[in-house]
Amino acid sequence: MQPRITFVTLGVADVARSRAFYERLGFVASSMSQAGVAFFDAGGVVLSVFGRKALAGDARVVDDGPGFAGVALAHNVESAAAVDRVLAEAVAAGATLRKPGQTVFWGGYAGYFADPDGHLWEVAHNPFLPLDGQGRPILPQ
Repeated sequence: MQPRITFVTLGVADVARSRAFYERLGFVASSMSQAGVAFFDAGGVVLSVFGRKALAGDARVVDDGPGFAGVALAHNVESAAAVDRVLAEAVAAGATLRKPGQTVFWGGYAGYFADPDGHLWEVAHNPFLPLDGQGRPILPQ
């Protein structure tokens, strides 16, 4: 297997509500989107929102309901000020602030918001991990 991630699919209660939320954050839905699923270009990875029950059924797993799933998406930015700005934009779009931007134990600055279905997003500035011109992290070899 080639190590890469091509899609991140979030199981959501209401696809239209989630689509509107992510559009308010600046994501642009693809013309491939339909009533039951929406697709967004997320800088080379596709973010999709799909009905939670349908996703569980497709994967043949039990839908235990919302709650902490041990997963967080991350959005890295160029500065601490940008962390605060993005968190504010997310809250204005309908997110719930879970942790305000603050200096964190590893030396960066980060905070968390949850989308309307409770999916966690970390917004972080990592001074030890530079970003390229498209905002993608550059990992050392």
